[in-house]
Amino acid sequence: MNSQVKHFADCLLSGHQDAAWELLLEEIHAGKSSLEIYQQLITNALIYIGQLWEENRIKVADEHLASATCDFLLSRYFFCRQQDKKAQPANKKAMFFCLEQEQHYLGLKMASLLFEEQGWETRFLGPNLPLEYVLNMAESWRPDVIGLSFTTLYSADKLSMYIAALEELAHSPALLVGGRLIPKYDFSSDTSSSAIFIEKLEDIQRWMPIFVCGKDHHV
Repeated sequence: MNSQVKHFADCLLSGHQDAAWELLLEEIHAGKSSLEIYQQLITNALIYIGQLWEENRIKVADEHLASATCDFLLSRYFFCRQQDKKAQPANKKAMFFCLEQEQHYLGLKMASLLFEEQGWETRFLGPNLPLEYVLNMAESWRPDVIGLSFTTLYSADKLSMYIAALEELAHSPALLVGGRLIPKYDFSSDTSSSAIFIEKLEDIQRWMPIFVCGKDHHV
C-alpha cells in the first residue's frame, strides 16, 4: 500500500473531508480517470480500513465515520466531474442495490457512478433492500441492467433467491453481482449462468459497451 492510499484512509477515519478532497484533486490534476481514482485510491483505502477493523485496530464508529466521509467525497467528486464533462445520453437505465441486511454500499455506489458518467440513467437504491421492493422498482422502472452487491457470507445465502426472482422479470435485464467476496468464492454454482460476477471495477468498463449494444453480445 502506498503512502497516498494510507494518507487518504487516515483522512477518512478522522472525518477530514477537506484534506481528503485535496488528495482527490491531486489525482484529478494528475490526469487520473474516475475508474483509476475509484480503484487505485478509494477502493484500496477502504480495503485498508476493513483490514484495520478486522484486526480490531479501529472501532465500528471509526468505520462508520470513514464510510460517511467517503460517501460525501464520492458525491462531491461526481458533481465536479459532471460540471467539467457532460456525457452523451446512452438511452439505457441501470439500477443498483445491496441485498437485505447488507450495509456496505460504497463499492456499489462507485459502480453506479461509472455508469452515470457514461450517460446512463441510474437509480442507486442503497443498502439493505428486501427483495419485494427490488422487484417493485424493477417492474415499474424496467432497467436494462441491475447491479446487486453483498460483502458477507450471511448475505450470500440470499443471493440465489434474488437472482432467481430477477430472472423472472419480463424485460430480462442483465444482472451484475459484485462485492468483496466475489474473487474469494465461487458463487456461480448456486445461481444461474446468466448472472455476471464482477470482481473489480475494471470489469464494469469491459462489460458496459456490451450492455449498450445488447446483452446477447459477447466479449
